[in-house]
Amino acid sequence: MRLGINLGYWGAGMDSDNLAVAQEADRLGYDVCWAAEAYGSDAPTVLAWVAAQTESIDVGSAILQIPARQPAMTAMTAATLDSLSGGRFRLGLGVSGPQVSEGWYGVKFDKPLSRTREYVEIVRKAMTRERLSYEGEHWTLPLPGGPGKPIKLTVHPQREHIPLYIAAIGPKNLEQTGEIADGALLIFPSADHLEDTAVRHIRAGREKAGKTMEGFDVCPTVPLAVGDDVNGLADMFRPYTALYVGGMGSRKQNFYNQLAQRMGYEKEAAEIQDKYLSGDKAGAAAAVPHSLIDSTTLLGSVERIAEKMQAYAAAGVTTLTLAPAGFTLEERLAALRAGTDALERSGLV
Repeated sequence: MRLGINLGYWGAGMDSDNLAVAQEADRLGYDVCWAAEAYGSDAPTVLAWVAAQTESIDVGSAILQIPARQPAMTAMTAATLDSLSGGRFRLGLGVSGPQVSEGWYGVKFDKPLSRTREYVEIVRKAMTRERLSYEGEHWTLPLPGGPGKPIKLTVHPQREHIPLYIAAIGPKNLEQTGEIADGALLIFPSADHLEDTAVRHIRAGREKAGKTMEGFDVCPTVPLAVGDDVNGLADMFRPYTALYVGGMGSRKQNFYNQLAQRMGYEKEAAEIQDKYLSGDKAGAAAAVPHSLIDSTTLLGSVERIAEKMQAYAAAGVTTLTLAPAGFTLEERLAALRAGTDALERSGLV
């Protein structure tokens, strides 16, 4: 099992610290450094900045939002980042959510599965440098009846096949991800539930495409905090978990709330959402069960973290992406080093 690092969003006053974390991860031999985007910092700019100041670690988008860009533009961005980084770019895609897609980008959040499938097909076709033409439900290239003509990518990518990941939560999306992608970006992964909530659906998609799980990257992001007080460490992540389970999306359409329900927290997920949407964020955080936090994070001593890494590997994780917590840069760097120590103790290197 390999290790990755997730820097999250930039522009919150911690940019120099985030760069230092990425550089330390590079020095420690981490496999990939991911950066996110929502409606603040964009991922490509951050990844170019990180790639220019690291040597061997891959840089990946977690995610580039599908409603934000036309697929041909994403192919251009991927080719450029892969070239600038010397073949170190990984393309992570996702449909985002209804509120961001429609509220920020003005793109209707409908038929996300077919939209994602077409998007991936166009991106991959463009990357081959053949003249781009496509007829689908969501995109037609060139537009009929106009001056457009099939055009091919003018630059030569470092690699024609850039690893393509999809952020997936729901069963149908996970199955399609297994079918059309090279990896899956997961969130709130519990080793005890990962087979039922994710891996079996990915496997079904791989089988549909006539493939096995061999070479497919199961890549969840897991918050990491090191210390002796597991309960206290878990409390650090109560607001984070409450935000996603309670407030990320509408009452009817919250993918993270649905995931918590599939892990057996139906009653608790409803209470967290009720409190969060009513404005009681503190109450929502207090309502998050300790077991939900503990099962979806890496908390405690290096030895305890090593045991949980073994559980993740046994559940099918191939790249474990860490989000090291800390109030200072020194604490985050220490957590990062603890991650490599734990991996070595786990025997998974």
